[in-house]
Amino acid sequence: MSRLLEVRDLTHSYLTRTGEEVEALRKVSLEVGAGEFVAIVGHNGSGKSTLAKHLNALLLPSTGVVFVDGLDTSVPENLWEVRQRVGMVFQNPDNQLVATTVEEDVAFGPENLGVPSAEIRKRVDEALAVVEMSEFATRPPHNLSGGQKQRVAIAGVLAMRPKCIVLDEPTAMLDPKGRQEVLRTVQRLNAEESMTVVWITHFMNEAAQADRVLVMQEGRIAIEGSPRQVFSRVEELKELHLDVPQVTELAFLLNKAGLPVSPELLCEEELVSILVDKLAG
Repeated sequence: MSRLLEVRDLTHSYLTRTGEEVEALRKVSLEVGAGEFVAIVGHNGSGKSTLAKHLNALLLPSTGVVFVDGLDTSVPENLWEVRQRVGMVFQNPDNQLVATTVEEDVAFGPENLGVPSAEIRKRVDEALAVVEMSEFATRPPHNLSGGQKQRVAIAGVLAMRPKCIVLDEPTAMLDPKGRQEVLRTVQRLNAEESMTVVWITHFMNEAAQADRVLVMQEGRIAIEGSPRQVFSRVEELKELHLDVPQVTELAFLLNKAGLPVSPELLCEEELVSILVDKLAG
């Protein structure tokens, strides 16, 4: 797997209104491979959103360096290329919808890139098809549900043809149905289009769908590994004031009570199968 994103010793500092310097990120280092699906979790103020904004140069390092497809984000001449390679989707889709119809909204990004009209039409149609919103092309965005709006926001990013999409808590303002719609769309992009995904979330069941999970704490990466590796560390995550998937926590409690159940379980079917086997035995 080739490396698409590389962060080396990234520190990000800012001044508060009182003039106090605060380090939001402290010597963070990580790599994300092309086609990988990485989830980043952590409580509010842990640095996860700050890290996300460094991945397409919305923020620049105080010290350290960020590379996107080999491009140093702190070099002004690279800014345009960096933002074409990494698209951002934010928490509130209403903040990213700017036009009077869905198709006009999706076309907004390519138009600003100077893409020819015929190519824009092609990109809009393809992007809406990918997120399964083609039938809504001529609808006003404000008439859509929250999940549909977020899918249109994703289509707008896809129309710019990025290599990576960074989603900063994209389901935080959605109901369960909307969350499922958006997660399913992004999973399909990752699996079928080989889109690199960085997914910031506070929903642990969403993070459990990723290839790899990073846990942020006080501006650092505290835990890193596969979902099974990370979420099996139930007591450590609780100490960081984080939840774990309900199935994983139940498996942990059963194990603690003396029933030999693996703490690395992530789905209900696995736990049910194990319990049925043990009861039958």
